[in-house]
Amino acid sequence: MDWQQIQPFLVALAIGLLLGFERERSHDRELPAGSRSFALLALAGAVAASFGTWVVVVGLLGVGALVALAYFRTSDEDPGTTTEIAALVVYLLGALAYSRPAVSVALAVVVAGLLVSKTRIHRFAREIVSEVELEDAIKFFVVAFVILPLLPDQQIGPYGVLNPAKIWLLVVLLTGIGWVGYIGVRALGPERGLLVTGLAGGFVSASATTASMGRVSRTGAGLRGPLAGALLASLATFVQLLVVIGLVDVEVLRRLWLPVVAGLVVLSCVAALAYRGASRSDQDAATDDEQILPKPASRPFALRPALVLAAVLTIALLIGRWGADVLGARGAVLAAFAAGLADAHAGSVAAASLAAKGDITVDTALVSIAAALGSNLLVKIVLAFTAGGRRFGIGFLTGMAAPAAVFGVALTVAVIRG
Repeated sequence: MDWQQIQPFLVALAIGLLLGFERERSHDRELPAGSRSFALLALAGAVAASFGTWVVVVGLLGVGALVALAYFRTSDEDPGTTTEIAALVVYLLGALAYSRPAVSVALAVVVAGLLVSKTRIHRFAREIVSEVELEDAIKFFVVAFVILPLLPDQQIGPYGVLNPAKIWLLVVLLTGIGWVGYIGVRALGPERGLLVTGLAGGFVSASATTASMGRVSRTGAGLRGPLAGALLASLATFVQLLVVIGLVDVEVLRRLWLPVVAGLVVLSCVAALAYRGASRSDQDAATDDEQILPKPASRPFALRPALVLAAVLTIALLIGRWGADVLGARGAVLAAFAAGLADAHAGSVAAASLAAKGDITVDTALVSIAAALGSNLLVKIVLAFTAGGRRFGIGFLTGMAAPAAVFGVALTVAVIRG
């Protein structure tokens, strides 16, 4: 007998011992199945799999009968069924180890993690997650795993530039990023509200977050904290840009990622410097008064902003394709600039989509992305002045100058070098 033949059975034993040890350590009382029983169950699964599928099925029925009998004998002391279910799982993992040991081990580690995290999972489900969040989680799963697979993944509409599956995938992506921002706020708490809210809100709408931070600066929260939050909202724009462009056209991303990362690094440093001078009292004033803190979304599942972006993207794609057909590359750039007034990503994704289809060159797409980001920056500067006043507007303009310049220079070099 060589190593290849004996390996699946050793893996099954290891899986059984791992889960059996966890079960024994998590209970003070005597269990119906401990480490030895779990190891034998996993080994039985591997042996059954060596004979065939039907033997595994018969063995599963036998294990199920034994588990049911053990539960009825001990249910008065412990009505829980986790150990009994884990026994069935360990038998199946042992059977899986015979043909796919690596997958079996990975699943065993996941199962062990779930068992060990009993207290944290129960606390999260009962004390942290609200009914609203659970309802929104179900909505997100419907959007991502029910609607998306039903949409056709093909080009339709005028000029053949519309792909329902790709557009809806962008909606799923944006709502998912909104979830990340919401979880960040929940995990870090309100005491870091300005920075966390600025970054999380930027994933939904950097323009709206900039205006909200401007209003916060007028409420006695100080200048530097809200200014840092507004700058982090623009940082979220850079991060989101990389994600959505990578989804549409890898070639555009290959030419774009270095300028974006350069601008992102500079913007991070500027935001850190802006917040460094904020006094603790300024932070407390901003975090203790919860009503002045802009939130990334009133609920974790923000579908409306994503749908608005999808609609803007659809219009930008049509206008961009029409402009490229009528005016050439100049038309695509103008369309991206116009779309950027509403959302930077819409014009950028539209340009990348046209480049992926060969309607415009990658260089034209890069210039169009710069135009979309530039027009969106102009909108945010106007909002900063109107919502936050002269001091906040000048601070935001000064803070965005260096990142915008670095991004522009790096993008120019990328276009020239080709």
